[in-house]
Amino acid sequence: MNRRLSRRQALRRLAGTAAAPSVWSVLSGITRAGAAGRRPNILFIMTDDHAAHALSCYGSRINKTPNLDRIAAGGMRFDNCFVTNALCGPSRATLLTGQYSHIHGYKINAGRFDGSRQTFPKLLQQAGYHTAIIGKWHLNSDPTGFDHWCILPGQGVYVNPGFIDNGKRRTIEGYVTDIITDLAIEHLKARDKSKPFCLLYHHKAPHRAWNPAPRHASLYEDADIPLPETFDDDYSHRGRAAREQEMTVEKHLGRSDLKADPPAGLSGPELKKWKYQRYIKDYLRCVAGVDENIGRMLDFLDKEGLTDDTVVIYTSDNGFFLGDHGWYDKRFMYEHSLRVPFIVRYPPLVKAGSVSREIVINCDWAPTLLDCAGVAVPPEMQGRSLRPLLAGQTPADWRKSMYYHYYEFPQPHHVYPHYGVRTQRHKLIHFYTLNEWELFDLEKDPNEMRSVYDDPAYATVREELKAELQRLRTELKDTTP
Repeated sequence: MNRRLSRRQALRRLAGTAAAPSVWSVLSGITRAGAAGRRPNILFIMTDDHAAHALSCYGSRINKTPNLDRIAAGGMRFDNCFVTNALCGPSRATLLTGQYSHIHGYKINAGRFDGSRQTFPKLLQQAGYHTAIIGKWHLNSDPTGFDHWCILPGQGVYVNPGFIDNGKRRTIEGYVTDIITDLAIEHLKARDKSKPFCLLYHHKAPHRAWNPAPRHASLYEDADIPLPETFDDDYSHRGRAAREQEMTVEKHLGRSDLKADPPAGLSGPELKKWKYQRYIKDYLRCVAGVDENIGRMLDFLDKEGLTDDTVVIYTSDNGFFLGDHGWYDKRFMYEHSLRVPFIVRYPPLVKAGSVSREIVINCDWAPTLLDCAGVAVPPEMQGRSLRPLLAGQTPADWRKSMYYHYYEFPQPHHVYPHYGVRTQRHKLIHFYTLNEWELFDLEKDPNEMRSVYDDPAYATVREELKAELQRLRTELKDTTP
């Protein structure tokens, strides 16, 4: 049975200390002090299910995120960062490996990540970095390649969460977002300061069932959150996949999500709106907790004089439908699920307040971190370093399209497997078990309300995209029939 600890006791036990010098650093003649002096620290912040359109630096209509905006204001905001499989576990495996799901093998949340695989934390560790992960892991195996790890088991819980601290289970009283930040800051205080650090600081929030901290329980209470433009989408201009999913605000949110029974006599459109308000306010309250805590972390970096020496990255494991198309959750290759926030601050390299519209993917994250640390990127990684983009230079051969593949079916949410290709203007999706195709012109139809796959005017575009899709599948070695 887990022994319940006080916050103070837990922090002392879970903060951890840095490991001894690696054999690699000794053999290579790189002194620990020299490595720390030449290479940046890395703070990689990831949340769960935080949609880009719920950050004010991305133009949110429904909330403000002043501390996340601090990162964007001091660095670069990527407007076209996409995941290659919009699902929690697979995206986290891609972060570690720089590979697509069909290569690293973690395709669905019920999988198990193979800890023997090469990952960027292992390579940084070998190169003399102190590596740690604190918070959400969600890969159904123990972390490897980390000098210190303290993770939530599975999804974790919001209140009085359990943690697995280097293999030992503990429970800490309090609110999970606050606790993860406490543990992360205490760990950085206790680190071996002669080494550069790489800390993966990963939050559970704002994952379902959206339980906010008590201090945020009444936030937005008197507000009426605007409905998305596509809230009443009837899916009439798309195929079976959009119509047969099971993730609508209207039909599929339960009492555990809404935390109350609807008012007596409420039905139809008014009941749907009531459910939306209940859902979205708790979601935004959880985001507010994340933003506050990231502010605490940024303040710590400032106080410790680490700001100019630390690459700070904020992102999410996938996007999320915030009532868009009448949905919650993710999975689909549609924009609100596919796109993630990605903001990077590193003053020596990145111009403050800059923006990139180039197509980047989560396979790029691992190569970027290795490149920033001066570590060679192994050829099996399928992404590219974003370092040139961060420096304001776009390589002539930068990608013009990206490939996506979603697998998990039938449950949860009954979203049919599909793959597809997205360019700056168009998106082609193949729901291959249905043998149905969708094509969207994102310039004319940014909300993806009408597939033009059968429109004769798009015949040439359709064939060009099919050819590009096949090229990417061949190049990336995806042999799914």
